[in-house]
Amino acid sequence: MYMNSSKILFLSTLIMGTLISISSTSWLGVWMGLEINLLSFIPLMSNAKNIMSTEASLKYFLIQAIASSLLLFSLIMMFLMSNMSILLNHEVFPLLISSALLLKLGAAPFHFWFPATMEGLNWWNNLILMTWQKIAPLMLLSYLINMNTFFSVIIISSIGIGSLGGLNQTSLRKLMAYSSINHLGWMIAAMTSGENLWELYFLIYFFLSAAIIFMFHTFQCFHINQNFLLMNNDPKIKFCMFTLLLSLGGLPPFLGFLPKWLIIQAMAELNSLLIVTLMVITTLITLFYYIRITFSAFLFSYTELKWNYIQLYDNHFYIIMMTFTMISLLGLTFSSLIFNVI
Repeated sequence: MYMNSSKILFLSTLIMGTLISISSTSWLGVWMGLEINLLSFIPLMSNAKNIMSTEASLKYFLIQAIASSLLLFSLIMMFLMSNMSILLNHEVFPLLISSALLLKLGAAPFHFWFPATMEGLNWWNNLILMTWQKIAPLMLLSYLINMNTFFSVIIISSIGIGSLGGLNQTSLRKLMAYSSINHLGWMIAAMTSGENLWELYFLIYFFLSAAIIFMFHTFQCFHINQNFLLMNNDPKIKFCMFTLLLSLGGLPPFLGFLPKWLIIQAMAELNSLLIVTLMVITTLITLFYYIRITFSAFLFSYTELKWNYIQLYDNHFYIIMMTFTMISLLGLTFSSLIFNVI
């Protein structure tokens, strides 16, 4: 993302909007922070050189505006009804507020806008959309969450759609979008057992997503078949790529397995065995489409093009990627050792 003074301004107000929302003491302050956050992200999304970004920013604006309207309507109605002795089920208002926040997050079944918006943006905007833009709605959702039928349906649909939706995709941006929906299901499940769990999950997801998107951006990869041709001249970079992807999928020796391990344990203690079983099964499906991205790394014989030997990265990129990979590879081991020592 080309940084100029206006981009820096909008990026700072984007961060400020999220901080206002999560630190506000009233729901009206929460709504205001979400609006500042939304209106700051729209100019960051727009790019005169890419017509798809204009379409994506319009889709994003309309969906977020509908979610904000629903949120404000729910809040006003809740405050009005609290002063009236009308026979009305007040449980409906937390449900409406939760629905508005889930629409902002792009969790299934409110997910239809999310992959289409991701497809029109560059990688850095995708990273903001997948990570930073989820902080405020997730934090607010954690205040309201209560393990009932509604949230059980949300968790199951998010992990199901997030895993099955990515199977038929060749676009890496859509794959990352469906992956994000699947991880949202895990985070919402983690909320039911405590604040610390989903925050740890989000931090590790943020780290792994940033590392993978940094690599995709450097090589300008947007489709799966590009990975079959790129990175053949340096197997170490390819090793970094599939290590990070398998870690994001939650394969046991890697860092990405740590939060999933803790969530499975916490959910089992709460006797949510059916949901845990479904979560583990759908994670195996997501692992399949992560492995498909790095399929060429597992083949002994593949085509190499001579023009592909051009060096697309410098030593700084190489050092950063190897650092990310080592953290991903050894993070679980060190975490276990520290836990045992403590």
